[in-house]
Amino acid sequence: MSEAREQVLNRARKAFGFVPKLVEELATSPAVANAYLDINAALAGASLTPAERQVVMLAVSAFNDCHYCTAAHRTAGAMQGVSQEELDRIDAGEQPANPRYAALVYATRQVLEKRGWVDADDLAELATMGVDRAQLYEIIAIVGELTITNFVSHIAHTPVDEAFRAQATRPIPGVSPGIVAEPSAIKGETS
Repeated sequence: MSEAREQVLNRARKAFGFVPKLVEELATSPAVANAYLDINAALAGASLTPAERQVVMLAVSAFNDCHYCTAAHRTAGAMQGVSQEELDRIDAGEQPANPRYAALVYATRQVLEKRGWVDADDLAELATMGVDRAQLYEIIAIVGELTITNFVSHIAHTPVDEAFRAQATRPIPGVSPGIVAEPSAIKGETS
């Protein structure tokens, strides 16, 4: 293992208490794994609360149909106090009942569906919902962060960590009808 890879895995272990399988995959390029960890650390200082960030992360991951990240952010959202009903709604592409979460999910979907082409009318509507420009930019940063993790998970067919499996709702496309696949199944290896 390269020194750069070992350093980034140690950084992830310190940040999360363990090394998620996704970070192991990201560390194929230590620069990409460090970029992800840097964005994640920077967003910890955002105006969006930890629960609100998880709501946005889940909305992005659901939009991108990411088997790994939806499980991870459903788990993290529950840990931050987001109700199971709200997690289920967001994951299913529905609006949550909580008005603040609904505003954030709506804003996130506007950014994703319009590919960032949010106009003055959209900004005014979001402002009436309590989402200001700074928070919209934080949502855009989260979209960037989750685009990295969602797309890497799509390419790698990242197995869902044991810590996230209880919240896993999607199969790994092209691997098996189940939710969790072993790395050997992903790479087409036989025992």
